[in-house]
Parts: sequence; structure tokens; C-alpha cells
Amino acid sequence: MRNKVFSFINIFGLSVGLTCCILITIYIVHETSYDKFYKNADRIFQIATVFSDGGVEHQSATTSAPIGKLLQQNYPKVQSFTRLLGLFNDDKTLFQVKTSSEAYNSIYETQGYLADSNFFQILSYQFKEGDPRTALATPNSVVINEDIAQKLFGNTPALNKIVHISSSTNGDSNYRVTGVFVTPSKPTHLDARFFISFRGGRMDRLANNNDLANNNMFYTYLLLKNNSDAKTLQQKLPAFVQQHLGEELKKRGQDRKYMLTSLPDIYLAGASEHSISSGSKTSLFILGSIALLTLLIACINFMNLSTANSSKRAAEVGVRKVLGAEKKSLLWQFFGESILMSFIALLFALLLTALLLPLFEKLSGKTFFIPTEQKNILALAFVLLAFITGLLAGSYPAFYLSSFKPIKVLKGKLNNSLTGVSLRKGLVVFQFIISIVLIVASVVIADQMGYMRQKDLGFEKDQQIIIPLRTATAKNSYQLFKNDAMNSGAITSIGSGNVYPGVFHPQDWLMYKQGESMNNSKDVFINYIDEGYLQTIGVRLVAGRLFSNQFPSDTLHSFVVNEEIIRQFGFTSPQDAVGKWLAFDWNGQQLRFNVVGVVKDFHFRDFHETIKPFAFVFYNQADAGFNYMVAHVRGGNIKSALSSLQATWKKINPNEPFEYSFLDQDFQKNYEADSRRASLINYFTLIAIIISCLGLFGLATFTAEQRTKEIGIRKVLGASVTGIVGLLSKDFMKLVGLAIIIASPIAWWVMNKWLQNFAYKTSIGWQVFAITTLIAVAIAFVTISFQAIKAAIANPVKSLRTE
Repeated sequence: MRNKVFSFINIFGLSVGLTCCILITIYIVHETSYDKFYKNADRIFQIATVFSDGGVEHQSATTSAPIGKLLQQNYPKVQSFTRLLGLFNDDKTLFQVKTSSEAYNSIYETQGYLADSNFFQILSYQFKEGDPRTALATPNSVVINEDIAQKLFGNTPALNKIVHISSSTNGDSNYRVTGVFVTPSKPTHLDARFFISFRGGRMDRLANNNDLANNNMFYTYLLLKNNSDAKTLQQKLPAFVQQHLGEELKKRGQDRKYMLTSLPDIYLAGASEHSISSGSKTSLFILGSIALLTLLIACINFMNLSTANSSKRAAEVGVRKVLGAEKKSLLWQFFGESILMSFIALLFALLLTALLLPLFEKLSGKTFFIPTEQKNILALAFVLLAFITGLLAGSYPAFYLSSFKPIKVLKGKLNNSLTGVSLRKGLVVFQFIISIVLIVASVVIADQMGYMRQKDLGFEKDQQIIIPLRTATAKNSYQLFKNDAMNSGAITSIGSGNVYPGVFHPQDWLMYKQGESMNNSKDVFINYIDEGYLQTIGVRLVAGRLFSNQFPSDTLHSFVVNEEIIRQFGFTSPQDAVGKWLAFDWNGQQLRFNVVGVVKDFHFRDFHETIKPFAFVFYNQADAGFNYMVAHVRGGNIKSALSSLQATWKKINPNEPFEYSFLDQDFQKNYEADSRRASLINYFTLIAIIISCLGLFGLATFTAEQRTKEIGIRKVLGASVTGIVGLLSKDFMKLVGLAIIIASPIAWWVMNKWLQNFAYKTSIGWQVFAITTLIAVAIAFVTISFQAIKAAIANPVKSLRTE
């Protein structure tokens, strides 16, 4: 109570540091607890495929259809297998229930999967209605979660009700509800809302395909027998590949491996490409480091302020020692004080955590679930953390204060030792090294986010409205819709295709160029489009021409390719490729496609991945079955364009809700996880800087108090306020400058490693460090100058009247 400022800084700093640790610990516990609640989780493994082409490897969480069956037949350790197939062409799936002769209850749903009949026997779900053992055993059956059941049927039972489901992937059909499951409250990588049986839909044929080399789009899970060693099975997989795929891969000049990932490890350690959902070990490491460093900064503040304030307690120590106190008892006293302060800070931290947890969930995009037994363990861990924090923060002050010589102290000869002053300066430098590294991280992350938003994507992303075609009716009437919409005047052009930039591209072919064979094949991504698609999205023509209805021979036999195809297939120039053909072999036949045009490279995937070979195929039939329309809006007439499009839609598809999105926003959704992580890092960086500033403020206050009489004499002798502020600030600014010199290379190395996650990235130029230096110097100067100005403008008579 006698040292209110120092006590406030210490308790507030420790409280905030502990709050950061508690929040981030909850986040890390959540991220590392995925899929552990499933029965037999330790015996369930997902198979990932490692493709190798020309020595370049990439992992995919998906496999071909028959691999699970073949592994079960070849290896007795495999007790069973099951597969999932994402509805890869569905951004949303339409559910419709007939409520009267003409009315429908229609809802759009996401996160749907096709599943094998034994899926719920391997991955356990709690069912509210139906039997999990038989729920997917019959054709055209669907299992929905309780939320969908509530939307479709209210409080009435959903079991055995008929639902019409329209899927761009699996077709349009009626399905019987054979189960309702409770949405897992515990975290799982499989964020499914409904499951459809393979049998009865368009994908049934693909699921029963025995082609091991192609159609690698299935998520395959193995259930191993009790006491089976997954490592032993993993070691046998190269021989399995050689036996079943060796000859085919040799023809293609490729290689392939399979990897087993334990169910609880899929979220953090599974293959990142085509994964259902994945976390980031790097982000967990960064956030965990920030939490510990923030707490360490608070502990440094405690040490600095306690030792700086030592002169006020010197007489107390001297008297206690004269009266017989041993060093050991003094140590316990000072440790007890710091531990007590740490536990007071813990109480405030728990209160802050309770208040901030909803905001933290919103920022992180997570809903944290911690079981009761884990809560008890975490509570003990936080108590232990507070105890260790108290010991750490009080360690140096306790040894420093208890080492005073009573004779010197009581004679008033106590001076701050060179060692004590140097240590305090060293701790200030260390604090600002941490803060500067975090500032650099925030600046680089902000630069990368800005770079991804502003970089030319190679196509026109603004003023583009995306209209999904999810039902057979919408697909078959797209030409009618297109003609009607174009007559409105608000739309400059409309194009249709299977996919558009930024969404998942499911189709790719292994192709070779004219004069070569499948031994030289390379992966090419494919998009079926109409004649207006390329003009609408605004890709730039380099050579040849775009598709046109004036060339009927283009239909299904011609390609417009990107520049990456020119490079990878060895054409001398874009003009050289025009008129040549690319082909692939299928069932003993060679299928050729003539290159009629070349467009500039464009980003059809996000910046985490490099631009791949890409080809467009022309399809001008009315029943093409395209999944999306892209409408380019004239000028800024977004509102009138949407109103016109909706009116046209209602006229043509009255039973289907009209939905739309914007191309630029859809593309940016690929960076939502990065943006969330960046926001978390920025917030915790700000907290770390605030705690550092509090410590600097405390030391500046102490320094000003120590030099009160010096300042008074200097003012009497004519020193200006500016000169005194500069005098008091100079030493601290030197420490900040030293911290900048040490922190800059560390920050460059750390953020350079982070940027390696992106195929296209900004550079860390000198501007980043210039900005960081300005921010750090400004923050430090503002913090110090507040106290320095207060001391400089004080009346010198008051400070000198005792002399």
C-alpha cells in the first residue's frame, strides 16, 4: 500500500501475463484434443497419399476408392475400413421437404459427405434417432444432425421422413432419413452435418471402381485389430505399392507412397492438401511462445521494480539482521511476498479470463470444450503456474535484498551496485527484444495479408457475382436464365463453368504433349466452361483465341491453357503451343485436345500454392450441367443487378431459394484461418508491449525520484525542460536502440521461416525494420517522457528546501 504505483504495475502485469497464458493454454489444449473422444481412436488410422512427379512430392489426405479393401485383403492386421467422399462440387447442398401440394420447406446445408454403410461402426457417433449400425445400409439413405432435423421437421421425429436432396456432386434424388445424430461437442477434424449413402447416387459407380491409380478423392480410414502395430503396417506399404501400382507408375514416370496417420493426429499432423480440416503446429508454437514471453516480461518488471526500489527496504533488512534474522528467513519472507502477489494476480487473471473468453472464442473461431476432468487438471496447472511465476519473479529480488550488509545499510551507505544496475538494464533490453520481435512479426503478417488482398490475381475479381447452380432444374435452365439476365442492362457478361477461382478444383488429368507418351505425363487441372466464362472473369489472352460458338469443333475437343502449361510441357512459346495437341490415354484409347489459345497465368488457388498447369474445355450444350454462373456487373450497379437477377431466378426456379456471393470475398475466404491467427498474434503482441511499457514507466518513475535533487539543481542553474527530459530519456533510449540491433536479425529469421508457408509472398525489406524502429522508439519515448516531463516541470524549491 505504501508503493501503490509499483504494486499496481506488478499485479497488473502478472495478471495480464497469467491471463494470456490461461487463454492460450485453453486454446492449445483444445487444438491438441481433436478426435480423442471416438471409441477405438487409437486403433483408427487415415491413409494419406504422397504423390511424386519428377522428384517433387506433395501429400494429399485422399486416396483412390479400392485401397482400403485391398489392404484388408492383403494384411490381417486391418480389421475393417470405411470411406468418405466430400461433396466436392457442392458449396451448399439443397434439402427440400414438401409441406403441401405446392409448398416446400427448403434449406441449404454445408459439410455433407457420402459414406460407406459401416461408417458409424468405425467412427462412433451418438444417435438421437435410428440405429447407427444400419443407418447407411440401404440405398438413398441420409443421416442428419439434430440441427438439420429441427430446421426441416421442427419438434416432430425425423426418422423415415423423405427429403429431396439436390447435389451437384451426387445428383438429385429423394432420400429417407435413417438417423439423427448429436453434433459432437468435443473437437473433431470431421465437421460433418450430414452423411449420404454411396448406394443410390451418382457416385456409387465411382465408389465401386477398382482403379487404384486414379480418382484419388476418397478419405479412407482403417480400423486395426487390437495390439496391432501401425508402424509394422507402414513398413509394408512400399511393397504394396510396388505389387499393385509399380507397373502403372513406371509407365507414367511417377512414384507413390502411402502414409498412416492416427485419428487423434489427423488435425495437426495429417496431410494438409485436401484435408477436411487442419490446424497449425507453427501457430500453436508461436502463440505458446508469446504467452510465455508475455509472462516473462511481467516477471522481469517485478524483478526490475523490486530491485530498483531496494533502497526503501534496506533499513528494514538491516534492522531484521541486527535482531537476529538469518538470510534463509529473509529469503522466505521475500519469496512469500512475491508468491502472495502472484496468487493475487491469479485471482484477477481468472476473472479476466472469464470476461474475455467469449471474445477470445470469437477471435479464434473456436468453441472451446474442456471436460470436467481436464478442467481440474488445468486448475491445478494454473495454480502451479502462479506459484512458479511467484518464485521466478521474486528470485532475484529475494537474493538481492537478503544479501545486504546490516552495518552499511544502517549507516546509510547503501548504493545501487554496478551489478544491480547492469542487470536492470539487461532485463530492460531483453524485454524490448521480445517486444520488437513481436512488432516485426505483426508488421510482416500485416504486409503479407495486404499483399494477398492487393496482388493481381490474373483475373477480374471485382464486380463479379457468383450464382450457384445446385439443382438439375437450375443447371438445365442456365441458358434461359443467362439470356434473360443479359437483357436487364445491369450485367455486361455472364459465363458458366464447373468451378471458379478460389474454390476447390476436383478435376485433373495426367496429360502429355504431341510427340510424347504417358511416361512424360504431367498433372493438368480441368474446368468445363461455356463461351462467356473466360471473357467474364477477364483472363488475358497471350496467343491464339478464346472459345466461341462460331467454332463448333471446339466442343469437348479443344483447350485454352495457361502459361504454366507452356513452361512445364516444354513448348518454346505460347504461339508454339497453339495448334498442337495434349492427350491422355484411357482404357486403351488416346484422347486428344487441340490447343486453340493461351492465357496469362492466374491464381485459381490461394497464395499458399504455386500456379499449376490449367486447361479450359469448351462445352456449349444447354444440358452441360455447370455448377456456377459468374455475372460481371456494369459499373457500380450491384443493387439493381442483384434485384434483376433475383427476379429472373424466381421466375425460372420458383421452388429454389436465390443465393449469391461475390468472387473477391470468396477468394479471400481461403485466408480466414491466416487472418484469425494474425489477429490473435497482433492482440497478444499489443499486450506484451503494454506490459513492457509499464515496466519502463516504473523504472522511469524510480529514476526520476532518485534524481530529484539533481534535477532541481540543474533547473536552478538554468537547464531547460527539454534538456532535462533529454537527460532522463537518453539512457533508456540507448537500451531500446541496443534491443533493436539485437532483435532485428532474430525477427528476420523467424518471419522468413513463417513466410515459407506461402508460395507467393511479400519480402522483408528495410522498410519493415524502419517502421519497427520508429514504433519501438515512439512507444519507449512516450512512456519515459511522461514521467521525465513531470520531473522536469516540478518546482526546484520543493526538491532543494531540505538541503
